[in-house]
Amino acid sequence: MSEVVKKMTVEIGPEVAERYKKFAKEKVGYEFKDLGLLLVAMTHRSYVNEHRASGWRHNERLEFLGDAVLEMAVTDYLFKNTSDAEGKLTAYRAALVKTDSIADAGAALGFAEYLRVSKGERQHNGPRAMRVFIADAFEAVIGAIYMDGGYAPAAEFIYRNIVPKYEKIMEQGSWYDPKSHLQEWSQGKMGQQPKYRVLDESGPDHDKWFRVAVTVDGKRVGVGEASSKQEAERQAAKKALMSLKVK
Repeated sequence: MSEVVKKMTVEIGPEVAERYKKFAKEKVGYEFKDLGLLLVAMTHRSYVNEHRASGWRHNERLEFLGDAVLEMAVTDYLFKNTSDAEGKLTAYRAALVKTDSIADAGAALGFAEYLRVSKGERQHNGPRAMRVFIADAFEAVIGAIYMDGGYAPAAEFIYRNIVPKYEKIMEQGSWYDPKSHLQEWSQGKMGQQPKYRVLDESGPDHDKWFRVAVTVDGKRVGVGEASSKQEAERQAAKKALMSLKVK
C-alpha cells in the first residue's frame, strides 16, 4: 500500500467500528477489510475542522475517485443495455449521476444518520445543503469500496442503488434536457436563442437559492427555482416548454 493510500484511512475505536460495521453490512451492502476507508468517506471537511487534534481526514479525495467510478459503471451499463446514439446515452448518464439522484440514493440508505458533519453545519444548514453532503458522501463511499475491494464491488453497489432509477427516468422523460429542447425550438421557430436572467439569489454561499426567468422573443415564458443557477435554468426551460405547448 502506497503512503498516499495509507493517508486516506484512519484508526478507529471499537464502539465506532461496531456502529459502522453494521452500517456497512446492513445499508451499504459491503463488508470492508479496512473500515477506516468508510469512516473517511462519511466525514465532511467541517467535522475535521471541528476535531483538528483527532487526526481525522475528510472525504473529498474519495469523492473525486468515486465520481469517476460512478461515471464508468453507469456508462458501462448503458452501453451494454441500450442501443441508442451517443447523444442520448450522455443524457441518460447525466440524469442518473446528477446530485439529486445520488442524494436520493444516499438518503434511502440512511446516510444522514452516519454522516460526520460539524455541529455548526448541522444546526445552520438547511436540507438542501445536507442533500449535497449526502451526495458527496455517496460518491466517496463508492471510492472507498473501490479502494478496499476493486472495481467489481464498487460497480455492484452502483448497479444496486443508481441503475434501478433508469426505468423511472425513461418513464418520466427526465433524461431529456429541457434547455436543449427549448433552444432547438426557439432557434427553429424564432431564429433566436432563449435568454435566461437571475431574478433573485438568496441564502449564504454554502446554501444558495436561485430564481431564474427565461424569455423567448422578448416574452417571459418560464420561471424556475433551485439550489443552483443551472438547475433553476432547467426548471425555467421546463416551465417554458409547458407554457408554449412544445412537444
